[in-house]
Amino acid sequence: MSETPKNTLQYRFDGPEDAPVLVLGPSLGTTWHMWDRQMPELTRTWRVLRFDLPGHGGAPARPVSSVAAMAELLLETLDELGVQRFGYAGCSIGGAIGMELALRRPERVASLALVAASPRFGTADEFRQRGVIVRTNGLDPMARSAPERWFTHGFAAAQPAIVEWAVQMVRTTDPGCYIAACEALASFDIRAELGSIGLPTLVLVGAEDRITGPADARTLVAGIPDARLALVPGASHLAPVEQPAAVTDLLVRHFSSSWQDMSSSTSTGIPVPPAATGRPVSVTSAGPVAAIAPPPSQPDAAPTGRPDPYDAGMKVRREVLGDAHVDRAEAAADAFTEDFQQLITRYAWGEIWTRDGLDRRTRSAVTLTALVAGGHLDELAFHVRAALRNGLTPAEIKEVLLQTSIYCGVPAANSAFKVAQSVIQQETTPET
Repeated sequence: MSETPKNTLQYRFDGPEDAPVLVLGPSLGTTWHMWDRQMPELTRTWRVLRFDLPGHGGAPARPVSSVAAMAELLLETLDELGVQRFGYAGCSIGGAIGMELALRRPERVASLALVAASPRFGTADEFRQRGVIVRTNGLDPMARSAPERWFTHGFAAAQPAIVEWAVQMVRTTDPGCYIAACEALASFDIRAELGSIGLPTLVLVGAEDRITGPADARTLVAGIPDARLALVPGASHLAPVEQPAAVTDLLVRHFSSSWQDMSSSTSTGIPVPPAATGRPVSVTSAGPVAAIAPPPSQPDAAPTGRPDPYDAGMKVRREVLGDAHVDRAEAAADAFTEDFQQLITRYAWGEIWTRDGLDRRTRSAVTLTALVAGGHLDELAFHVRAALRNGLTPAEIKEVLLQTSIYCGVPAANSAFKVAQSVIQQETTPET
């Protein structure tokens, strides 16, 4: 085991020092220990590096709110260790990091395995809502629901010690880092880029995974040109924990064969490990089941003048108000209201909400005050919801409304408190 240098990810090395490096990435809310049961077999052939996400497993609490930034932090860690080329397997958000590496720094990655992964994890609204719940209630709701999300019912009933271990992993995570990781997953969407992943890829999924299930896995296989699908029976989201032998065999077979294939087609690269001899586990060969999209056509001429703020405005509008709200507004637009929808997207969201002068928390506080002052209770509800997504806590929203009672009037604040109370109860109550 190695010490963690400053300004890098917390990591652990296992296996022979002269062996090729295999990096294993964790799932949200877990630690590197989720891969413990793969270690005896993997370290026979590889020098395995496992890492913790920021704020997980006792790692320094440095919130990172994009998958790209997490991938860059991992590369900085590997650079400091002198690791230039490596195989990579990641689970869930760990898989997202692997896809980011494959797209942005493919020369560094020899081969890729994606476990319980997706090119887009659910919806942005779902993960931002999870962040609101954690900000308000702490991590206890996430910890209590972890066994249901991660394991099949039969496994959870038969393995109470592992269930308790899973719950404790979540409870010991830094809440701010967990929220930042939720934000990273909310903004992660590489569906249009899958055809650019040029690495040999194993897509591995638990047959009973209810978070990123077989449908997500087939989307990955359809989009990545050199990808194979492995469906693991009797496993849910944390397949490496629930079905360790099957997952280990699949990883050994994939990385052994893919590195051998690479050595025959290139004169540079990492040493080739010997062929695997583990128990046969079927891997479904999916092949190129979808055509690779052609590269986008180049514009006829470089754009001139001031850029249109509409696209930037729509991005911020969706991040702040949520996809569901914006989709409803867009669907309801007709010939009479369409121009107004474009106006507010372009100027309110594209010109004002995108400015650097105030952060989104402050802009939400200002917006709530203005809506109370103007008596616009019909819009107050969804801006209270937006304020929660932008990082204001219920206690801070209460202080904003108390301030408005002095400067906007008690009757206005009284009505605002009723609206805000209802929204906060809806948004911060965990599902049972």
